[in-house]
Amino acid sequence: MIKSILILIIFPIFLFSSQQIILVVADDFNTSKARLTFYEDNKILLSTEVNLGTNGLGWGLGEVQLTQRDDEPLKYEGDRKAPAGVFKLTNIFGYSHQNNYKLPYLYTSKELICIDDSSSNFYNHIIQENGDEKSFEFMKRSDKQYKYGVTVAHNKEGEFRRGSCIFLHIQKDINASTAGCTSMDESSLKKIILLLDKKKNPLLIQISKHSLKEVQMLYPDLKYVP
Repeated sequence: MIKSILILIIFPIFLFSSQQIILVVADDFNTSKARLTFYEDNKILLSTEVNLGTNGLGWGLGEVQLTQRDDEPLKYEGDRKAPAGVFKLTNIFGYSHQNNYKLPYLYTSKELICIDDSSSNFYNHIIQENGDEKSFEFMKRSDKQYKYGVTVAHNKEGEFRRGSCIFLHIQKDINASTAGCTSMDESSLKKIILLLDKKKNPLLIQISKHSLKEVQMLYPDLKYVP
């Protein structure tokens, strides 16, 4: 009971400390399509359709745990599900050396990789390739989907097999689902990365519609427009 009361007290404080929220709402846990809305100081600055994982959503490891139904899966490595939950947005990455972003920026050289091997000490970390890695993905891709993107702080502690390398990035095409990231058209993503500001503590809240009421109870000024 005490734990529940503390969560109810801490969660609104945590949410209100964020002046930028990217809210992604899917119809259910099985769909690969969703609506993204960008809020800053409770004002809507952008709204667009996005692609989720091929197999929909799975509850991820974020900042605070929302209510999970018995029939809703967890996010695991290789399940092709995008993580559901509340996550910090920590940095922007891209192919260009120069940037004018308000969030920390990571230049993605050809040697930069993200480790998706759960047994690695660097699981879910972006590092320089050294030749010893068993499983990873290159951050500089020939298909330009990572031309620029945003790192989602899912599974920050690298819990075994709970998922890795989660980003907001450019979509392959309008109907192309992802391996677990959230993708969108290049124009929308470019607007988002120009808006993101470290001083405004940006968050990603990614949920299905049934969790919307819970989020709005905890953050009443967040007005969802379907």
